[in-house]
Amino acid sequence: MIKGSVNSIESFGLVDGPGVRCVVFLNGCKLRCKYCHNPEMWQMQEKNYSVAELVQKILRYKPYFQNNGGVTFSGGEPLLQSEFLIEVMKLLKKENVHICLDTAGVGNGNYEEILKYTDLVLFDVKHTDVLKYKELTGFDNVESEMFLAEVNRQNKPVWIRQVIIPGIMDNDEYLNSLKDYLKKIKNIQRIDFLPYHKLGEEKYNELKIPYPFKDKVEMDKNKCEELYLKFKKLINNNK
Repeated sequence: MIKGSVNSIESFGLVDGPGVRCVVFLNGCKLRCKYCHNPEMWQMQEKNYSVAELVQKILRYKPYFQNNGGVTFSGGEPLLQSEFLIEVMKLLKKENVHICLDTAGVGNGNYEEILKYTDLVLFDVKHTDVLKYKELTGFDNVESEMFLAEVNRQNKPVWIRQVIIPGIMDNDEYLNSLKDYLKKIKNIQRIDFLPYHKLGEEKYNELKIPYPFKDKVEMDKNKCEELYLKFKKLINNNK
């Protein structure tokens, strides 16, 4: 029996895709992003759900999905549990559930099969530069590029998520590089700028892991909004 390692389930998510969503957080992640706020999901934990058990739990919330809600698989990195994820997705599609995948694109393959059952990809951009990507995440960007290639091949709708970290992304140079980087992704429907916060720092302390950005200040929400408007103007001027 295929089982998966689920960290938690949020029954009424409103920010992880369209509509009201059931958000399933799966354990395991290859990246060690310096700004990660879910370090407790890095390691694969006990496999605590069978495919049938998770599907049954998700379907309990189906009446709340209405026209545009559904389920979002997040983490951690959901792509690391590909076999489990695919079987869950197959059953949910039989029930006409809208499936969203919140990912950095760093899994173990099977992307073609996973994306076959995915309605929307929420793609987390870590950094546009290869070397700075590795510096920020501790991992090469090759895997995420392979994932994006398959997203393009299947022409899946994409929402871009970019965390804005002070001193790294809050400048014209980065905004221009992001504009160029996003040109290679075919079907972008939405772009979100998310202000960096330190809400996860307490988790690092509890897990006795040094917090990499201890001395970095949080991103001002108003400045983040200004940067987003600037970025939109940049894109519109280049159409």
